[in-house]
Amino acid sequence: MPNLKEQYPEPYTYQQYEGLPEGIRLEIIGGVVYDMAASPNVRHQAIAGNIYSTIKDFLRGKPCKPFIAPLDIVIDDINVVEPDVFVVCDQDKITEKNIKGAPDLVIEVLSPSNNVKDRRDKKWLYERHGVREYILISPMEENAERYWLVEGRYGSPDIFAWNETFASLLFPGLLFDLQDIFEKNDVVAEPDPIWLTPLAKDRIKPFDKQHNAVA
Repeated sequence: MPNLKEQYPEPYTYQQYEGLPEGIRLEIIGGVVYDMAASPNVRHQAIAGNIYSTIKDFLRGKPCKPFIAPLDIVIDDINVVEPDVFVVCDQDKITEKNIKGAPDLVIEVLSPSNNVKDRRDKKWLYERHGVREYILISPMEENAERYWLVEGRYGSPDIFAWNETFASLLFPGLLFDLQDIFEKNDVVAEPDPIWLTPLAKDRIKPFDKQHNAVA
């Protein structure tokens, strides 16, 4: 079976991508094709959904619009990506088919298969094309990294642990509670087993008293 470079000679373009059969998902960074991994797992999708819901609630009634994958961002002819969650404030970039141009905020949920691409290749791409804020969420390490564009460059990231809350620098009122994002607050207490019904508890009280007396 041919490798990606043989299947998609560089530089690969968006026009070539559009000619592929429906259902094939690729990302193009600098004319190099990156195969999209198989469908994300349940936890990845749950985390992305929680992030999207948080942003959507905050931006309701505001001009900036949130989006969730799958949706292509066509930055230019040789750069086409599909972030997990992103926000676009320039309405002229939003078309019926895709987004044309860099978004303002991008959030990627990491996985073992995309870790290097998101940390290195996409970070380079977003920095170069002016994505003002870039956030990485790691389900494996249960933390978040926040990059902010200053004079065309991302500095060192701010890092947040699973039990912390942090604000978007682009939208200061937008708060990400990582305990909610990672669903740490969704643990529901189990009901008492049937043998601990009120009647059963009354019946075992004498035995508890005998045990305490012996102790």
